[in-house]
Amino acid sequence: MKKLRDIMRPDFLFSVKLDSRVADAVRLMAEKNIGIVAVLDGDRLAGVFSERDLLKRVVARGLDPARTPIAEAMTADIVAAGADEDYPTAMRKMDQRNIRHLPVVENGRVLSMVSIRDLMRAALDDAGAEIESLHAYLYQVPPGVSASGGA
Repeated sequence: MKKLRDIMRPDFLFSVKLDSRVADAVRLMAEKNIGIVAVLDGDRLAGVFSERDLLKRVVARGLDPARTPIAEAMTADIVAAGADEDYPTAMRKMDQRNIRHLPVVENGRVLSMVSIRDLMRAALDDAGAEIESLHAYLYQVPPGVSASGGA
C-alpha cells in the first residue's frame, strides 16, 4: 500500500508567512493556479488558507483582502498527516473533515501538501494493478497446454 511519501510532490508546497495579508496569499494562489497555501510561522505550520477560507472568512464578511491579516482568515485547526501514513487513512481523514488538501508533516516540518486528486490517482493505480493481477491469475495458461486447450 502506497504511503504519502510515495505520492506527495515536494514541489507542491506553496506558503505565505504568518504576518502576510490575505491579498498576498490570493495573489500566490492565482499565480500558481492552486486552491490552498500553507501559512508558516518560521518553518512551523501555523495554518492553511484555502479558497473556502477566502469566501467564508473574507468575502462573505466584506473584509478588504489587502488589509486583512492572513492569521484572521486562515484555518488554524489543522488536520495533517505523516509522510509514512498510507493513502486510505489520509483519504478517510480528509473525508471526515470535508477537506480537499492535507499537509504532510514530518518532525514538525511541512514536506508537501496532497490533494484528494493525488490520493484518488493512487487508489486507481492500485485498483488497476489488482485487476491485472486477478486477470493474470484467472486466465493463466498452465505450462504445456496451448491457448486453444490442447496439449
